[in-house]
Amino acid sequence: MAKLTKREENYSQWYNELVVKADLAENSDVRGCMVIKPYGYAIWEKMQAALDKMFKDTGHSNAYFPLFVPKSLFEAEEQNAEGFAKECAVVTHYRLKNDPKKKGKLIVDPDAKLEEELIVRPTSEAIIWKTYKNWIQSYRDLPILINQWANVVRWEMRTRLFLRTAEFLWQEGHTAHATKVEAIEETERMINVYSEFAEKFMALPVLKGLKTPAERFAGAIETYCIEALMQDGKALQAGTSHFLGQNFAKAFDVKFANKEGSQDYVWATSWGVSTRLIGALIMAHSDDFGLVLPPQLAPIHVVIVPIYKGEEQLAQISEIALNIKSSLEKQGLTVKFDNRDTHKPGFKFAEYEMKGVPVRIAIGPKDLENGSVEIARRDTLSKETKPMNEVVDYITELMVEIQESIFSKAKKFQESNTHEVDNFEDFKSKLNETGGFISAHWDGSPETEELIKKETKATIRCIPLNNPREEGVCVRSGKPSSQRVIFAKSY
Repeated sequence: MAKLTKREENYSQWYNELVVKADLAENSDVRGCMVIKPYGYAIWEKMQAALDKMFKDTGHSNAYFPLFVPKSLFEAEEQNAEGFAKECAVVTHYRLKNDPKKKGKLIVDPDAKLEEELIVRPTSEAIIWKTYKNWIQSYRDLPILINQWANVVRWEMRTRLFLRTAEFLWQEGHTAHATKVEAIEETERMINVYSEFAEKFMALPVLKGLKTPAERFAGAIETYCIEALMQDGKALQAGTSHFLGQNFAKAFDVKFANKEGSQDYVWATSWGVSTRLIGALIMAHSDDFGLVLPPQLAPIHVVIVPIYKGEEQLAQISEIALNIKSSLEKQGLTVKFDNRDTHKPGFKFAEYEMKGVPVRIAIGPKDLENGSVEIARRDTLSKETKPMNEVVDYITELMVEIQESIFSKAKKFQESNTHEVDNFEDFKSKLNETGGFISAHWDGSPETEELIKKETKATIRCIPLNNPREEGVCVRSGKPSSQRVIFAKSY
């Protein structure tokens, strides 16, 4: 199996090669869109399963809403419409017909023009809030706590597999509440769910915070986010939760009779994560040999590779391997016994390193004689020999250790690449030399924020939640500042 470009040589090329060579995804014939291959989709399914349980545990239910949004509905909330206008795909006709000039070719039928153009959803607030108008009459109908698993289309000009594609998979929560307090509590609850998922399942430490007005979701009053740090020192927004206030309720005239009997507008939230999380998983943990997957999200926990000559040795090894496989599966682990005779053990070792399988067991003739097996960890690339009767307990415990070890490594990386600076020269120096999270004072003005972005390509990733008040001066303008914020270059 061909080796990857080293990260330090060309991080972007390393990432692109890894996605393809680990069999996660590939570019499709549709510009900017990807084919998610079975192994990559298996990771997404693991993410879905964990998140879906967390959503349902917090009282949410799944539903599904249309892919198409009438243009008039999309325009109803002006900020949201303007924010997504440049990324929208628009359906104008509903039929093709044969081209009379070219046999076998089709053209758009000019007589099949839609009465109203349809937007292919870039997000679903508009269609959902038009629907909620029919569902909500009284405070007794609230709260509505809905999530949908869906695809969306945002016509991106620059695309990269998983990180930014014209079509991608995601989940989007849309909730309706009787009070502002309840809606804010929901918004904060869901950013905490995302943070817990990132750290517990992805082994990915994140910063929780608020976006600045310039970086908020279009149509939101507040946007909460989780920000993760990738190995190249760039930040990646891993999830967002939006307090929408009454903006969408007013746009779609969604009122309810409150307990006092008067009419009031509903309070709203929306929140989402996408297949971008797979990109985050890759870039946060993987190495020059391929993927490094935390066991919580690995499609295969353990692979067993036999090393043999002849059918007799294979039969002896297979008996041991299948017993180990069965015992590990009873512990809830997914195990693959790779007894293909079309590939040599060395090829298989490299293949499963590339795919990030957390543990590899090798069994050969000498292992049979010694009553032992060789166990290799993907995260550290270390190997140990263990008696066969200890394998199941050892690997079961090892899964917990690997998960914690991957998180610990990422946490140390985040901490060592978070820099506190107090002047613009140090700001630019750290940003260009090491990257990472830059903690610095900002005067709170959008003009300074935009100036820093133009001069350094760094943006304010978040204003950390529970940010301590600290008097200082803005690194760029020199004006008074009451707190530090987190800057970084980002994806």
